[in-house]
Amino acid sequence: MPMFQPSKRDGVVGFDGGGDGHVLDLDTAVKDGVLGGIGGVVETGVGEKLDLRKMIEELDLSEVPSVFICPISLEPMQDPVTLCTGQTYEKSNILKWFNLGHLTCPTTMQELWDDSVTPNRTLYHLIYTWFSQKYLLMKKKSEDVQGRAAELVETLKKVKGQARVQALKELHQVVAAHATARKTLIDKGGIAVVSSLLGPFTSHVVGSIAIAILVNLSLDSESRTNLMQPAKISLMVDILNEGSIETKINCTRLIKMLMEEKDFRSEIVSSHSLLVGIMRLVKDKRHTVGVLPGLSLLRTICLHEEARGLIVSIGAVPQLVECLPSLDHECLELALFVLDALSSLPEGVLALKDCPKTIPNMVRVLMRISESCTQYALSILSSICKLAPEECSSIALDAGLAAKLLLVIQSCSDPVLKQQSSELLKLCSLNYSDTIFISKCKLTRTIQ
Repeated sequence: MPMFQPSKRDGVVGFDGGGDGHVLDLDTAVKDGVLGGIGGVVETGVGEKLDLRKMIEELDLSEVPSVFICPISLEPMQDPVTLCTGQTYEKSNILKWFNLGHLTCPTTMQELWDDSVTPNRTLYHLIYTWFSQKYLLMKKKSEDVQGRAAELVETLKKVKGQARVQALKELHQVVAAHATARKTLIDKGGIAVVSSLLGPFTSHVVGSIAIAILVNLSLDSESRTNLMQPAKISLMVDILNEGSIETKINCTRLIKMLMEEKDFRSEIVSSHSLLVGIMRLVKDKRHTVGVLPGLSLLRTICLHEEARGLIVSIGAVPQLVECLPSLDHECLELALFVLDALSSLPEGVLALKDCPKTIPNMVRVLMRISESCTQYALSILSSICKLAPEECSSIALDAGLAAKLLLVIQSCSDPVLKQQSSELLKLCSLNYSDTIFISKCKLTRTIQ
């Protein structure tokens, strides 16, 4: 809400007249129309009286005439009252002010010679009329949008070619902007109509717009099952690899939605082309907005053990390890989850060991981001060090692992992480005498 800023002219507090810096009192504001030409009786069409509180809440407008704003709450007034100083406030707010023991005008800080409040009927009428007009206009637009959405669904059943593209584009705009249009589309069977456009002979233009529409909708079980047909999934994967960044993100979101279906089959996502497309999205440094949806989908796929081997086979492990330092906290946690899941496979842990940046990046993560990140990093380091204790322990100690493990043992609240850290520290020390281990870890001061 805009902030109310009282101004003074000739010692009398007035109102900001609406953008030109001219100070106006309420009568002048109404006369000159700075409140948007308000006046007259609001016609609802059915003779009903609209509730002002409900209108204010549902409209949630960012710009409201400043004379409608209570100087105390900075919210539109619903029951404006005027003090003896000429200042107007929301009744409940000014009464709270008085109850706190204040006998002054909050805006001018003048002492009040009369603490009575007078209902400002003129201002109330203006506020009510202004919000009523906005509210009725919003309702009319909503009804128009619902009707247009229904028309477009019917149009898509009949047209082809460029006419179909234009109808899809308009439907996408309507659905993306209006919740009522989304409900109408679902009620009119629009999901089945749009889904039917996805197939082996669908152009990427039509497919991209159809997918953009579907990700904005709440898909029921039947709709998800229908979209899991091989031909439809194949089109999504093709578009994921070749579309714009917005289209790629929509594809990942839609596939993730489909994976939430209880009857989802893991072989659907066991696709080399799909996983390559996801990794391209994750590694795209020009469009970092795709990293989070890409990693989110990859995490969901990793929950299916059958797909993990294929993820390792496309070289995802070194690619993810390389990305770790540049990821924000949310993306980093997703990437570490994936790497930890892949470390459960022999080929996965081997790929982690063979990547020179794995150990330094994991050590760096410990006790820096979150307990979850620390847990994943500890699990990965343990798997690697167990695979090649002498080689990996030496690298890990040189990277400062011992100090980090002692920090976990000393400071972490999770007993499981403390235990993992103790076991890993013990594993790293097995190949050294106490003196050499202390020297190698550079822990002399810490132990003393």
